Parts: sequence; C-alpha cells; structure tokens
Amino acid sequence: MENIADLLKRQSLGRQPQGMAAALLPYDQSGNLAVEAFQNHLKATHAAGLTNAVNMDTGYVNYLSEAEKLEVLHLTHEALGPNTPFVAGAYIEGQSGDVVALYRQQMDSIVKHGGTPILFQTARLHEKSPQEKAAAYQEICRGYSHVLAFELGRMFAPNGEIFDADTVQRIMDIPEIKGMKHSSLDRLVELDRLALRDKHRPDFRIYTGNDLGINMIEYGSDYLLGLATFAPEKFAERDRLWAAGDPAYYAFSDALQHLGNIAFRAPVPAYKHSAAVFLHATKRIPSPRPHAKCPKRPEWENEILQDCVQRLNL
Repeated sequence: MENIADLLKRQSLGRQPQGMAAALLPYDQSGNLAVEAFQNHLKATHAAGLTNAVNMDTGYVNYLSEAEKLEVLHLTHEALGPNTPFVAGAYIEGQSGDVVALYRQQMDSIVKHGGTPILFQTARLHEKSPQEKAAAYQEICRGYSHVLAFELGRMFAPNGEIFDADTVQRIMDIPEIKGMKHSSLDRLVELDRLALRDKHRPDFRIYTGNDLGINMIEYGSDYLLGLATFAPEKFAERDRLWAAGDPAYYAFSDALQHLGNIAFRAPVPAYKHSAAVFLHATKRIPSPRPHAKCPKRPEWENEILQDCVQRLNL
C-alpha cells in the first residue's frame, strides 16, 4: 500500500476521465419495459459524453432471461446506431455447461450488436487458484479485440469476488482485456489496483465502481458507475471541471457524492429502486417502479431524494 504522501502526489488536475454509466432498465406502472424511456436515456447519456453500459447490475442483469438480455442489446444498438460504442455485461451465473463456452456465447452476441463485453464473475471460479482463474479468462477472451474484466463486491451480488493481487496481475497480462471495473467500495484496495496498473501495465484502465467514492478519478481511475445513470450530464460536467482545474469541481463533486451516499445506503442492491425514483422525479422515466425482484426502498424515498435533485439543480 502506498503511503499518504505518495497518494497525495498521485492527485493531479487536468486529466480527463473516461466515464461510463451503467444504464437503469426502466419499467412502466404496469411492470412492462419502458422501451422509449430506456432508449431516450441511452441517447441522452451518449449526448452528454458518457459511454453506456447495459445488462449491468444497474440493469437487473441477474434477473433477466437470455431473451431479455438479447432484447436489451437490440434496443441499445437500435437507439445508438451502428457506430456508437457501448459496453454490455456477459453474465452466466445459474447456467449449466462449460464456463468458457457460456461466456463466449454471450460475448459473441454482444459483439454482434456492436458492444464491448465486460465479464461478470461467476461463483464457479471462486475456489480456483490465481493461475486457474487467469487461464480461464485467457480462454474466454481469446481472439476478441476488446474485453473488460470485473471485480464485484459481494455486497452487490453473491457471485462477485474481489481478487487477490496475484490474480489481478495475471488478468492484466491478458492482452485482450483492456481494463477492469473495480467495485469493492474500498478506496485503499482500489488505490492498490492503480499502483499495480502503473507499475505493471500503464495502458490498462481501472474503472472505479465505487459509488461511495466517486472522487477516485482524482487518483487515476476512470469510472463505470450505476450512480452516473441518475444524472449523466452532471457527471460529464463534473469531469470537465476536473480536467480544466476549475475549483468549482469540488462543490459539484460533493453534490453528486451526497446523492451516492443516499442512493447506495444499505441494503446496497436497493439502489436500483432509488435510481428509478430519482429518474422518475426528474421526468426521465414514466414510473418509479423497479424490477419486480429488486429490493425496495421505503415509501419516503422520493422525499429524501428531492434534496439531491435540488442540490444538482435538476
């Protein structure tokens, strides 16, 4: 672990982070997919300057059937057009069959629709050694031009895992994998990832998934955040302020972090309901209703989020 002095040296104004927003899948009051609202939000996120990520935890990927995941890919491609990049989750948990073949089947669908695959972890690899995990990832990714890996803390999902340093370094050695989303919600672990990246493979991107520490961009992280789908244009504005060295960045970042602290309180998976409430309150989706299987927030969620809406001038 770097000492505090080294961490402070790492902070530098003027870096433009690469931002991605994990898109919420919205539903109408009857529980049907709100297709128009979903596609409009994807377009708005792209117009703001952020890359969309679909079939992620924020998009209820763990609740979707294979047909529903394919529909999301189709709707995303249709909304963004053939030349707009996006990221999509390859999620195989609960499926039987060969792990490598299952991942590659989903990755083929993602690439066919114009997306970049990001590999959700599977519990089937949890007990494997670093060498075995890396070998599996190497076979999974062989021949693809651009793949992202994923570390997902178990507060988000039981199939998630925070790798040890040996596993991370071995994954960095796989040329097809260009970056990794890190969702431990632990700044110190993420700072270790950044230090390893800088030493071992400087072109490898670490995408923070820390919705409770969105200022990790100050230390060299890029981001792929569920929080960014709440207000993508505000995240893009924050990024411009940081890149410009504008002191207004700090108050702006604090307002976004306030939203993150409220939305991502325990139980963490219920943040998706918070997102639906927030996007409905800002008139971006037709209903505050989450997926039927999503943990719910209390009836007063809209009231507590109104303060966040006002702080962000939405």
